[in-house]
This record gives sequence, C-alpha cells and structure tokens, in this order.
Amino acid sequence: MHVAISPLTPDLWPDFEDLFGKQGACYGCWCTHFRLAPAARRDNDRERNKEHIRARIAAGPPPGLLAFADDEAVGWMQIGPRHDVPEFNNAGRGSAPLDPADASDPGVWAISCFFLRSRVRGTGLTHRLVEEGIAFARQGGARFVEACPMTQSKSTRSIGLFVGSTRVFEQAGFLPMVERKAGRPLMRYVL
Repeated sequence: MHVAISPLTPDLWPDFEDLFGKQGACYGCWCTHFRLAPAARRDNDRERNKEHIRARIAAGPPPGLLAFADDEAVGWMQIGPRHDVPEFNNAGRGSAPLDPADASDPGVWAISCFFLRSRVRGTGLTHRLVEEGIAFARQGGARFVEACPMTQSKSTRSIGLFVGSTRVFEQAGFLPMVERKAGRPLMRYVL
C-alpha cells in the first residue's frame, strides 16, 4: 500500500469528512474530545462537533495529518501545540503536562488522537503517522512532542485506542515520563 501523508488544510476537508463518515467517527466526536470542555461535549451533538472541527481546520494552521492510500483518506492523527487541545492539559488527566507552563508553550506539542479506516488497521499506518508527525512538529518549531497512549487493550477495536498504543510510541523513540493512570503513560519525544 502506497501511503502519502499531508497536513490537514481546508482544501482537504472533503477527504477528512469522507474518512470520518456520517457518524463522525467515535460516536460523533469528530476529533473534538480534547478540544471541548466536558460540559460543551455533553451539550454538543455530532453536527455541532463537525462544525467545530471544520471551523478549526479553516482557521489553520493544520491541526493534524491525513494519510492517503490510492487517493482516498485512510487515516488521521491530531497533532499540534498543546494549547490547541485544552482538555489534554486538564490537571485531572493522565495527559496533563509535567510543567503547567507547557500547556500554553507553543514549543510543546501533543499527539492526542488517531482514526483509521478499519481495513488499514494493523498495516503500520499508525507508525507512519507518528514518524511524519515528528517531522511536522520539528517544522512547526516544537521542542518536544508528548502523547498519552494506551498500554493494553482488550481488542484492537477498543475505543480507547483513539489515543494510540504505547508500543507505537516506544518504537518511534518516545520515552515514558510519568504514569498517573495505570496503563496510560505520558510519553515524550525530544526534538
């Protein structure tokens, strides 16, 4: 499978929309889980989530990377400065920054979400997205990139895997910094 990976710019919205489908992936989230406070998530529906992420993509800069195979979007990884995903910084989460100042530092980036078409899962696409994400972060002036993946899942279909697998990040060179929640280490890659 030949894969091309591109930053998600407004012109790629139709491809992103096609990848996420009518349901908006992950129960209509549209990759807004770490962008919206819990109260806003409860009040939103999939259409409001869709409009939220569409507006964010239109505003730029690209909030992540889109993977294509044979001109079809097959995978997505949300990556960017931590301040762009405020709930990733919530002090009660395992993903909270080690230093509270990192939450607003434009040089501290986070990989917070993945979504892949079911037929490409298990092909190494997540590894490719993380590799490209490191290069994207470097280009964007990041000093380091963090993630808070899942160590184990009962199945590859687990909804929890939207944060990625610890194994993928280990293989990319991320190091565990702290584990505030069992099986969910905060990991860092220094650029």
